[in-house]
Amino acid sequence: MSFLRIEGVKKSFGGNTVVRGFDLSVEKGEFISFLGPSGCGKTTMLRMVAGFETPTAGTISIDGQDVTAQPPNRRRIGMVFQAYALFPNMSVADNVAFGLKIAGMPAAQIRERVAEMLTLIGLRHLADRYPYQLSGGQQQRVALARALAPSPRVLLLDEPLSALDAKIRVSLREEIRALQRKLGITTIFVTHDQEEALSMSDRIVVMNEGRADQIGTPFEIYNRPKTRFVASFVGNLSLLEGEGTGDARAILAGDEVILPFPARGRVILGLRPEAASLQASADRTNQLTGRIDEVNFLGSLVRLRVAVAGAGVLVDMFNNPGNPPPGRGDIVTIHFAPADVQVLEHTPPELAIAAE
Repeated sequence: MSFLRIEGVKKSFGGNTVVRGFDLSVEKGEFISFLGPSGCGKTTMLRMVAGFETPTAGTISIDGQDVTAQPPNRRRIGMVFQAYALFPNMSVADNVAFGLKIAGMPAAQIRERVAEMLTLIGLRHLADRYPYQLSGGQQQRVALARALAPSPRVLLLDEPLSALDAKIRVSLREEIRALQRKLGITTIFVTHDQEEALSMSDRIVVMNEGRADQIGTPFEIYNRPKTRFVASFVGNLSLLEGEGTGDARAILAGDEVILPFPARGRVILGLRPEAASLQASADRTNQLTGRIDEVNFLGSLVRLRVAVAGAGVLVDMFNNPGNPPPGRGDIVTIHFAPADVQVLEHTPPELAIAAE
């Protein structure tokens, strides 16, 4: 039985529906990310799990208990906000102790639990400082410790890293994931950053216009997207339009491309930058020739944008100091395997024939 279950949840504000028929089952100790653009409903869904919003329809249960109508303080949920929400007039230790005092825990146990949590996040030496005396990363650690101190059943993280600079974000997301694994706490993480979701999650829920477009592991979401939105939103993707011939081939601006399965009529194909190469190989039997429009240096990678088949195809190549990449205006041939072609929109041959 799933530890956290969301069934048929809908949320409307007046005539505006922001979450539509949302279903999700989460196992105990699982790390789930809600990923999507602004306005897709991910934070509203998180707030309904927390109890800050009530679903218009549907149910939410935790550990077999229906909590749909329960107030937040009865759900045993810990929440970390984007803005930290630390009390500025309280020390680090008092901030962490706040929820324990509200729960009526004895003072001696509070001191012991606070010391345990500050040791866990590596900030015991800063127990007497105030939030303004801490860095952004340290403040977020304190907010996390405060949420975890009462031993919640579920931990909710609402874009907790978005206010931090890039280097601290990477370090802190690794710490959060390690801490979550150590404690075995069921966690839902809201983010619009695909790299965060891909690197931290057991599973990702890609949300679009209030719905879960796809739910899967990071590997499945990235490599086997089920919709054009998921394929385009997660990672970089080049889109190519052609005509399927019905026998696992498509014609793109006069060039033939082998597909992973048969398609007929108009097709939309996707190709990841790492799947395309300027080097031929035994499995890269597809070839397209075009002109380089852009060369972007990204450190360990160099990303080329090649004008081909009426579109711009991205090609990633490793930075090699001894072998500079080609330049703008150069004519190159792109090689890629049929298995790496993502057929995002197509008509199966049998349906196309039936419609004729």
